[in-house]
Order: sequence, then structure tokens, then C-alpha cells
Amino acid sequence: MKFLDEAKIWVKAGDGGDGVVAFRREKYIEFGGPDGGNGGKGGDIIVEAVPGLNTLIDYRYAQHFKARKGGNGAGSDRTGAASDDVTLKVPVGTVILAEDKETVLADLTKEGQRAVICRGGDGGHGNAHFKSSTNRAPRRADKGYPGEERWLWLRLKLIADAGLVGLPNAGKSTFLSVVSAARPKIADYPFTTLTPQLGVVRLNATEEFVLADIPGLIEGAHEGAGLGTRFLGHVERCAVLLHLIDGSQPDPVGAYETVRAELEGYGGGLSEKPEIVALNKLDAMTPQAKASRVKALERALSRPVHLISGATQEGVDTVLRELADTVYREREKASA
Repeated sequence: MKFLDEAKIWVKAGDGGDGVVAFRREKYIEFGGPDGGNGGKGGDIIVEAVPGLNTLIDYRYAQHFKARKGGNGAGSDRTGAASDDVTLKVPVGTVILAEDKETVLADLTKEGQRAVICRGGDGGHGNAHFKSSTNRAPRRADKGYPGEERWLWLRLKLIADAGLVGLPNAGKSTFLSVVSAARPKIADYPFTTLTPQLGVVRLNATEEFVLADIPGLIEGAHEGAGLGTRFLGHVERCAVLLHLIDGSQPDPVGAYETVRAELEGYGGGLSEKPEIVALNKLDAMTPQAKASRVKALERALSRPVHLISGATQEGVDTVLRELADTVYREREKASA
């Protein structure tokens, strides 16, 4: 299934049914009077977050959704039938935006969460509604009220506890495949990962968290270079970022600063999130290179840097423990 994290759709709620003009005419009943019923309500447009979906591909080919009109009223004071609502099923983590792509109408972060995006129109009044002591035979009936309609943007932000960031070929996909059951594509060329990947990391029987790997960033990504920052939205919900740096290249400080500049250029609060930095590919470094690059990074960051190897799994457990502790700490802050 193709991964699609953004779609534009048009939705229209159902119009209300029309009221009617009717009079009671029965033999042996001297005074009949008006008995035209009201129209029924039009159907709403509802968006619901459901489990089992991780893409918006269904909304690439079907982009127009319209609820039915409410039933018209009838004689004998009969109200028209209300129309059924139209429910659009989306993945958990979908944000509903207005046409300007800035106004947030709903943010569905839990299974079963629903939001009414367009409300159906109310039914019009029949002539029985207008009868009074001074107007005993009204011949007025109202049309149903129109339902709301609008263009919407659906934007998916995957639900993950921790996010992997770094330059292409920093070893993010290898790390994800080692610590979880995910099987992303791994190769020795840049941009092997073209779409976000999710994996569940289980430390023991009771501790686990979701780790997201997004395509690598390059200099100028926030201006559209490479794959740009299109997928950075998928780590906006993460509690902590794991920044992997390729230890086999000569300038780890420059690599770190490049990615940090892109996170700050993107915004969304990513640059303020807790960050764990790890120098990867320990198995590909000489002892001299390892010492000098770790020292340069720690001097530039003013904090300790983890030294790991995704291929041999050296140092990986320590990083996972710190990731899990940070995730649980941030969860407690959010719940408080």
C-alpha cells in the first residue's frame, strides 16, 4: 500500500428537507385545519480515527463526499426522515485543516475519536407550525436549510514516542531494524528510506515505546532540498528525538549542526524537544578517530555523547534505556 500523508477533499453535509403545506380534509369533520409536517434534518459529515490504518491513500482517488438531503414533510403532521451521517475513516493521528492549511478543525489522536466537520441543515417548517388564533389557515411552508460544505486538508502525523533524525546514511534504518521488528529497506546509498517507518521497541515484558524513522535531512531541506521537510511532521508528536550521526565521516560536528539548523528552520517545536545524540558506526572507526570525534562532539554540545554501532549492537541498550526513561518522564509531564 502506498504511503500518503496528505490529501485534499471536498465535503458537503445534507440539506434539510422541505416543509409542506397540507390541510386536514375528512368527512364529518367540520374544522380540518393545517397539518403540514416539518422536513427532516440533513446528514452530517463526521471524521473518525480508526485502528489499522496508517495512510490516507483512500482519499487520493475519492475526493468528494456528500451526505443526503433530509426527507420532506407530509400531511397529518408527519415529519420527514432525518438522513444518515457520512463517516470518513482516517488513521489515528490525522489532523483536519481548513482550506487555508493553517486553521485546525480537529486533531484525532485516539482510537474512536470523532469530530463533526460539517453539520447537516435543519428541516423547514410545514404550515402547521405557523397556525395561530389569527392565522388559522396558513399557506406558508419553508424550504430546508442548506448543509455546510467546505474543502478540507487531511494531514497525517504518525503517533510515535521517539523519533530518529539525522543525515542520509547515518544508520537510522539499521538501528530501527535492530531494536524492533520493523524491516525497513537498508542500502549503502542516500535516501534509502523514502517514507516514515514505525517500529515497536520492547525493553522487557512491561516497557515498550514506538520509534519512528523518517527520511534523512540534508542542508537546505527546510527550503525543499532533497525530500525537504515533508515528513518532519511525523515526529512533532514525539516526546524525544534520537539524533544519529555517521561516525565514519570526518566532520560529525558539521553533520550535527546541519540537521539542527533544518529542525529550527522547520519549526513546530522540534528544536526544543529533548534530544539524545549518538555517534553511530563505531565498528567503522579507528580508535584514534573514535576518540577525536567523540571529544569534538562533546565539546561542541557541552554534554555526553553516546557511542554506538547499529551493526554490532554495541552501546544500543544504553541508548534505548535513556530513550525509554525520557519517554516515560515526558508522558508523566503531559498527563500532569
